Amino acid sequence: MEVFKAIKERRSVRNYKPEPVPKEDLTKILDAGRWAPSSGNTQPLELVVVEDQDTKDRLANAARGQRFVSQAPVVLVVCANVPRTTQRYGDRGRDLYIIQDTAAAVQNMNLMAYALGYATCWVGSFRDREVESIIDAPDYVKALAILPIGKPEKIPEAPPKRDLEEIIHRNGFSETRS
Repeated sequence: MEVFKAIKERRSVRNYKPEPVPKEDLTKILDAGRWAPSSGNTQPLELVVVEDQDTKDRLANAARGQRFVSQAPVVLVVCANVPRTTQRYGDRGRDLYIIQDTAAAVQNMNLMAYALGYATCWVGSFRDREVESIIDAPDYVKALAILPIGKPEKIPEAPPKRDLEEIIHRNGFSETRS
């Protein structure tokens, strides 16, 4: 699949068919996350693959009741091993780079899932400590995203996007637009 096509056509889907995600496809999705860039190649990414229904239900509750999370056949909890990055970058690594690094991994996995015919929804609204408890994360691991994966029941329309010229600032913000 052509990359820009995947970028433009991928949608956040909140309804999934119950069919399982074959191991080969799941491995490709997870590997796409592994190949994301990370600050200084620190690779803080940790992935928890959840297929157990009770655990998915608990994650949906921790995600502020977003029930669609538990309806996907597979749910990933995307985490960062915080010391891997803070050892090299200190506070900036802890406060920013782990977020950037895991976000790059989530986007890679979103696009790979789409290319394979699956749907995802990047979930960032959840109670961190509750999710970390559910997955039994060690103290040094921070949960940063939840990613349900499955075949879509229906695909929503594209949301409106700001015009490209509206978001581009050449040489800084001080230049006026005409």
